[in-house]
Amino acid sequence: MPTTTQLVISEVSKPGVLAQVSSVLGNGGVNIKAFSAPEVTGTGKGNLRILVADVERARAVLKAAKVRFREETALVLSLENTPGALSRVAEHLKQARVNIKCAYCTPSREGKRAIVVLTVSDTRKALDTLRGESLDEI
Repeated sequence: MPTTTQLVISEVSKPGVLAQVSSVLGNGGVNIKAFSAPEVTGTGKGNLRILVADVERARAVLKAAKVRFREETALVLSLENTPGALSRVAEHLKQARVNIKCAYCTPSREGKRAIVVLTVSDTRKALDTLRGESLDEI
């Protein structure tokens, strides 16, 4: 199971934020592989999380456009696209006392697998726990 660098943009929720960020990346030749833009409540600020094909290039184009971002390590799992697959992952992490801070997923193109992206409280422990369970076989 690989890890990847996820870019996180914290911004006030308002019209045009996703348009601006995706335009900056697209015009810079950076392909977005996945993103999460959850509903914003309370403070009005949200976190746009993005996985890109070229992290180095994304860093450069975001910095040039003065778009502030931070980076975090994310796990990328390929699970069977069947009922209960995600619950098994979550249960294993619970047993290992690893908190899931953020999660999103999409089915693979053929639909037989689900690609799950997780950020967790302890990446190393999560990797060790999930590797031992062979949950990420492709």
